[in-house]
Amino acid sequence: MLTRKQHELLLFIHERMKESGIPPSFDEMKDALDLASKSGIHRLITALEERGFIRRLPNRARALEVIKMPESYQPSLQQRRGFSPSVIQGSLGKAEPVRRAPEPSNESTSLTAQVPMMGRIAAGVPISAIQNNTHDITLPLEMLGQGEHYALEVKGDSMIEAGIFDGDTVIIRNVSTANPGDIVVALVDDEEATLKRFRRKGASIALEAANPAFETRIFGPDRVKVQGKLVGLIRRYH
Repeated sequence: MLTRKQHELLLFIHERMKESGIPPSFDEMKDALDLASKSGIHRLITALEERGFIRRLPNRARALEVIKMPESYQPSLQQRRGFSPSVIQGSLGKAEPVRRAPEPSNESTSLTAQVPMMGRIAAGVPISAIQNNTHDITLPLEMLGQGEHYALEVKGDSMIEAGIFDGDTVIIRNVSTANPGDIVVALVDDEEATLKRFRRKGASIALEAANPAFETRIFGPDRVKVQGKLVGLIRRYH
């Protein structure tokens, strides 16, 4: 699974090499992904190399080789017909990650990413800590934003007034801090995981339900670890 930035950088390198045969410079990659420094590009390049998507060729400046593309990568209709793409500099990492020429309505133009489904999360009384990865789900990149993400199935109805129902799938950005009012995955005493609204009560942490039938639970700061923040929700209608 690639992060959004890793996916964008790989696509940028791939498109540039198809256009000119020469990999972009680190400065060009930095500008294209709207990063503040080249150190972030170094980390992304290393991650792509470790995952087998690119290879750095020794003793050659700017020597990168794209070995493979993600399974979710879909070349445009024009590329499949043998036309060279038109790469727009500086578009990656901004509001429109990749600009493409208009295609027929039955052609998919969305970039996607694989997000691991990590089991169930309680929206009620906390249940056992988050399980291991059971499978991956495919989501559009615009739903995710920056950072690492994972998905959880909601169990319970303590967050119904926040629009989160039993059986929903929540998309979580993997972070360890939260602001008051954020809906978070909270790990209590290193063994119970729950989905609640994060509040502070003096030096303590309050995990607040969005259902008047459930009480707000107060814990000492050393008993609660933030495991991620809610960024999206998927619901199936049967």
